[in-house]
Amino acid sequence: MFNKILIANRGEIAVRIIRACKELGIRTVAVYSSADKSSLHTRLADETICIGPPKSQGSYLSISSIISAAEVSNAEAIHPGYGFLAENPAFAEICENCGIKFIGPTSASMKMMSNKIEAKKIAEGAKVPVLPWSRGEIRDENEALEIAKKIGYPVMIKAASGGGGRGMKIVRTQASLGNAFHTARSEAMAAFGEGDVFLERFCELPRHIEIQVVADRHGNAIHLGERDCSIQRRHQKILEESPSIAVDDKLRRQMGDAALRLVKTIGYTNVGTVEFLLDKNRNFYFIEMNTRVQVEHPVTEMVTGVDIIKEQIRLAAGEKLGIRQRHINISGHSIECRINAEDPESFVPSPGRITRLHLPGGLGVRVDSAVYCNYTIPPYYDSLIAKLIVHGKTREEALGKMAMALGECFIEGVKTNIPLHINIIKEHDFIEGKVTIDFLRRFM
Repeated sequence: MFNKILIANRGEIAVRIIRACKELGIRTVAVYSSADKSSLHTRLADETICIGPPKSQGSYLSISSIISAAEVSNAEAIHPGYGFLAENPAFAEICENCGIKFIGPTSASMKMMSNKIEAKKIAEGAKVPVLPWSRGEIRDENEALEIAKKIGYPVMIKAASGGGGRGMKIVRTQASLGNAFHTARSEAMAAFGEGDVFLERFCELPRHIEIQVVADRHGNAIHLGERDCSIQRRHQKILEESPSIAVDDKLRRQMGDAALRLVKTIGYTNVGTVEFLLDKNRNFYFIEMNTRVQVEHPVTEMVTGVDIIKEQIRLAAGEKLGIRQRHINISGHSIECRINAEDPESFVPSPGRITRLHLPGGLGVRVDSAVYCNYTIPPYYDSLIAKLIVHGKTREEALGKMAMALGECFIEGVKTNIPLHINIIKEHDFIEGKVTIDFLRRFM
């Protein structure tokens, strides 16, 4: 096991990792930008090192600064959390070359899944269902027109790299394809530095279902069931739950087996998430694999009792999985609401000082956060400030706990999206489980 781990991140995930390390008896090093000098993760870690200015490019995205911090502090491993460098194969490879353990998959596995075109080809080879697609990069508008005609409209144009909805365009008619193709390429180039795009059949009104996987270096791999992440705004998740009301035991096994086939095909190790679309006929299709811990991992922890962050650390240290698939039991229901510092109607970020703070508690209520009273939320980073997670014996009980917890959550001095979450969980269609990825658009 490691003696010291450097956390290459900030905010609630940095705090979450520090807590897991403390439980395992591991010393921690927190890196921070000058804007995060008073952040909670710097107060909880055993050591702290400033790695640069407020903007991420000079601090949390600076590979040289983070590696230097690890070497100066004699950290044996780096945990990247999510975002920033967490899915950067070059960073993972540099860690490997410097003799620092990267707490995540190998750089080779990350490379295979980082390009969506290559990932879809690998998924097909592993007999994981995919939507009809171009089977490669679309080189020009004429090729796009030809392939769309074969696949049938509507189609989706997607960037081969990146995510977050950038470089994605829905096309319903031949007349609109040309403009969408060029716009998607331009967006992809601006956001990710490369303009490669592909085309696939557009799946109307699906659910977004993801499978949590865990694998060691000794050939053992399991899945921890599914998360329903269909409540999204512009492809960004804001509320997640586990299990999904749309997934029964048979479908869970099918999706889990498909995810594990992909894991074994690429020799994947550590934790990861295989994402699927689930259509109205209960057919599922591979979207992509996230080669890191997910923001929404707590709902899986709540229903399985598996500490995913601790598993990441143990697996990176070379330990064997201590659990097998037969040991995984989905118990009860968990819901997570992402609390963002933003206007609940316009979604404009709302940085500033928190003047009053009361976080909820009680049986089955969990809050993952890095904020405190009088803390100033900086304007340079993601607006996520807390994750409110509840667990109940049933979905109905979990909804009741979430309503209670949201009602008890007071954050003043900045605007938050708590009112939006309160309204979502009261919505009839959400209560009934009639949710697809366009839910929030229709709701708003």
